[in-house]
Amino acid sequence: MIGVDLFAGAGGMSLGATQAGIDVRLAVEADPHAATTYAHNHPRTQVLVDDIRNIKKLQIPTNGEPTIVFGGPPCKGFSTSNQRTRSARNPDNWLFREYIRIVKLWKPDWVIFENVKGIAETENGIFLVSVIGQLQAIGYTTSWWILNASDFGVPQRRQRLFVVGSLQGLRVQRPAPAVSKPVTVRDAISDLPNLENGACANWMPYKCSPTSEYAKNMRERLKQSPNHLVSRNGLHIVKRYKYVPQGGNWEDIPSRLMKNYADRNRCHTGIYHRLKKDAPSVVIGNYRKNMLIHPREDRGLSVREAARLQSFPDWYEFKGSIGYQQQQVGNAVPPLLARSVFKLIVEYEQSQTSMGREGQ
Repeated sequence: MIGVDLFAGAGGMSLGATQAGIDVRLAVEADPHAATTYAHNHPRTQVLVDDIRNIKKLQIPTNGEPTIVFGGPPCKGFSTSNQRTRSARNPDNWLFREYIRIVKLWKPDWVIFENVKGIAETENGIFLVSVIGQLQAIGYTTSWWILNASDFGVPQRRQRLFVVGSLQGLRVQRPAPAVSKPVTVRDAISDLPNLENGACANWMPYKCSPTSEYAKNMRERLKQSPNHLVSRNGLHIVKRYKYVPQGGNWEDIPSRLMKNYADRNRCHTGIYHRLKKDAPSVVIGNYRKNMLIHPREDRGLSVREAARLQSFPDWYEFKGSIGYQQQQVGNAVPPLLARSVFKLIVEYEQSQTSMGREGQ
């Protein structure tokens, strides 16, 4: 199956597609920093560093193989943490039209539209209804679900919406959970190096042998891993961290240390959250801004720790300054979650091919 990734970011969806057996031939990403990371980790994929609105045609040889277009238009405007932008007046909320335009241009056999679950809630669901309606008008049979990443082996409670469309009239069933119990933060990161506030190393050796099957799979045969960068927080921030227990947040910090907040009681519950080691992580979004705290150490998460919590394998190296790396990881679709959806489609295609042979 031949794939095209739109709004590709650092490549989380493409990695899941590749792991499921899809040959991703083309990726479109406007941000040059994310595109650099994508190109570094997907050397066989052509990367167009351009605004999708400038893409007027797709010329990709397929040799008769099934095709798929996938991707998630920018979702900041649909996020529940961005109430000011959750409306039809935000122009970025209409970029899904560009996704639909590319689908019309190429008419792939399959489409996957991915986004935050908030797209189903914003403006009473007008955006999701529009996406589904436009795909159906082109000729696609659609299914959609909201999936929790922790059900598919990702050590993070992160809900994402997927719309799957088939040009052959196939209606895909919701993927079944892939794990019997969630992968925890401890499973995910406990073998990674101990770090200090402001750490700025790239490649470092592991602290110990893999402490879980998950860590073993993330490491593969590597002896060291990249992206051990941690934001350098001021001493007054680090002092606040010390008061937050696992699972706690800003409410555990004494008022005398939070005087720079105009109204301490209006702080978001996700601010100064310390991860619980024996549970999946909370959402790894803008983890630097939210100041997510390591479960044991009084510091923020490293880029590699956040990547582990997103299910990126350790060979996957993020490029750019620490701020760009953090943004790339936080914005990504967890590859293991994406792989579960792509795997369904690959299996559908294989079953249709088998039925075709049997009918001959």
